[in-house]
Amino acid sequence: MLVLSGFVGDCSFEQDRPQMGLIAAVALITIILASMLCVLVPRQLTRVKKSRRSPEAMLSVEDVPPGYEYNVFLSFRGSDTRNNFTNCLYHRLRLAGVHVFLDNEELRVGKEIGGELLKALDKSRIYIPIFSKNYATSSWCLREVAHMNECTSKSGGKKEILPIFFDVDLDDIKLKTELYKKAIPKHKKKFGSNALRRWEDALVKVAHLKGWELKGRRHGELIELVVGEVLCKLNAKNVDMPENLVEDHQQIKAIIEKLDVDSDGVRFVGIHGIGGNGKTVLAKVVFNKVCSHFDGVCFLNNVRESLQHGPKSLQHRLIKLQKKLLASFGGLVIDDHIKDTGDGMNRIKRVCHTKKVLIVLDDLDKQEQLKRLAGKSDWFGSGSRIIFTTRNLEALKTRVESSSEEVPNQPK
Repeated sequence: MLVLSGFVGDCSFEQDRPQMGLIAAVALITIILASMLCVLVPRQLTRVKKSRRSPEAMLSVEDVPPGYEYNVFLSFRGSDTRNNFTNCLYHRLRLAGVHVFLDNEELRVGKEIGGELLKALDKSRIYIPIFSKNYATSSWCLREVAHMNECTSKSGGKKEILPIFFDVDLDDIKLKTELYKKAIPKHKKKFGSNALRRWEDALVKVAHLKGWELKGRRHGELIELVVGEVLCKLNAKNVDMPENLVEDHQQIKAIIEKLDVDSDGVRFVGIHGIGGNGKTVLAKVVFNKVCSHFDGVCFLNNVRESLQHGPKSLQHRLIKLQKKLLASFGGLVIDDHIKDTGDGMNRIKRVCHTKKVLIVLDDLDKQEQLKRLAGKSDWFGSGSRIIFTTRNLEALKTRVESSSEEVPNQPK
């Protein structure tokens, strides 16, 4: 049997009662789900493809999935932005654990597009063209944006373009002004009319995509927005999904209804059941369906197993999980030192308390795990949702005023 429980407000742990103080009255709704999750998809449902990442690796942005070599490809006009905005963005992404391809213009002079550059475009998941005043004066930049367009259109939604409009207007990219409209024809003699039309079509198409305009923002502010969006998208894409899954089943709808992602406050939702009956699959489906509603997302897989196995102490393994949470929200620089789990808890709160985040903690079995990774509602911004799966609901009991409601499963 699977039990879905949810509550609004603080997690409270018996051993911490003096420190936690009074807990506001909150609502607890318990949904009794079907005894076996096989009704979603006969037998195949729980046979999720094994990740090539080890349990310890879990959801690390640095783990570039098979078929890719880079998380992000940056396209830019070096003379405009290399030594300022692009350089800062590149290093901020790297500090957040994102594998970035940064094109070196100096090494490609006189060469035809191809080789390492073309391979990097093909092997990247997210493309970030940084449109500046002289972007269209570079045939390399124009060819890059055209190739990005082709790669995304053939990817079936697995790749996407996130444009930055640095010191240009959207009308410039849409070729409604003279800025790019005058620059592109200068390439005609070398590349021909067909290439120019292809580049122009690509520019117009990208101009209609959701992106960022620098106007009215400081560089640092825009960079943080970009890094946050990249991390959110990469973490969402890193969750492996089972094949042939019926994603609109009543049980999934019940969980999404309980999450109520458009409401304020912070909600914790627990999914309980015996091992192997599909708790993780449920969490993954829900995660993928609602992740676009949040400023940042993180799915920590196999928490219990990750804490049981490892060459170092339990505290070290807990700190490693805390670091992965922080990295998912752009709050941890590479090799940053967390002295103990208490320090990690404070950092999670500091990074997340103003953000609407979605966190999934898969396979918890002790109060301490939830406490150290997502201990209190005031760690997170309004609208945040924390989902956890567990085989041992008693170990995660919270001291809350509650009511319960049974919702029998209805076959489709």
